[in-house]
Amino acid sequence: AHAARAGLESYVFIPADLEPGKIVITAVYGGNVVAVDGTYDEVNRLCAELSGLLPWAFVNVNVRPFYAEGSKTLAFETVEQLGWTYPDHVVVPIASGSLLTKVHKGFRELHEFGLVDEAPRVRVSGAQATGCSPVATAFASSSDTIRPVKPATIAKSLAIGDPADGYYALGTVRETGGAVAAVSDDEIIEGIRLLARTEGIFAETAGGVTVATLKRLAAEGVVRRDEQVVVYITGHGLKTLEAVEPVAQPTRTIAPNLDAFREAFPGAIGSGAEEVG
Repeated sequence: AHAARAGLESYVFIPADLEPGKIVITAVYGGNVVAVDGTYDEVNRLCAELSGLLPWAFVNVNVRPFYAEGSKTLAFETVEQLGWTYPDHVVVPIASGSLLTKVHKGFRELHEFGLVDEAPRVRVSGAQATGCSPVATAFASSSDTIRPVKPATIAKSLAIGDPADGYYALGTVRETGGAVAAVSDDEIIEGIRLLARTEGIFAETAGGVTVATLKRLAAEGVVRRDEQVVVYITGHGLKTLEAVEPVAQPTRTIAPNLDAFREAFPGAIGSGAEEVG
């Protein structure tokens, strides 16, 4: 979108199996969208090679500090909306790991710059999918080594098998007394549905990961009942419709008349309802 507005030629490299909705909202701007038969990690590697060969800027988040620093606004907005107080605990999705570390940095800076008197004591927890959980695996094994994995999950926006900031995300979680958990694809789908039916918010798969992780951490006692918890939902469900399409279909299909509706939903029209037609 920025390249189109500025009249610049752009090349956008994506994994070939990226969700269709994300491909459409990228390609509509008219740039060169290059689908690569590989993972996000392999796409990033190709982009790095091209930027070394050609006079092109590589705008990946991990090599673009202004983009990464901008993620701190999640922390700023959280504290502002809570009346300039910190939450007790936050749950952040982990892809590269940058978002989690920047949210934590944002909390610290609010105190350092004098906007909040007290120093933050926010517990920061991370959320991953079991099909791509190198940080969660390291946390569970009390290791400092993030071992790369080949992603296999419906949460494609979190499918970074070799997270550039994974080590730092792991350190932040341990420093703040949080945890990192991984949830299955079925749990992700249920997390999306749970948020939609209880809060009216339709999240993409990464949001399903954070909701499902919160549920897991609460069941394990990591998240306590007396804590004020903020869960970050980082994308809209319209971008990942195929994840929930099989379980989000019309309740009934009926003919266009009242009798058909009464038959399909016998309890919907009470006995005292006024007869129509």
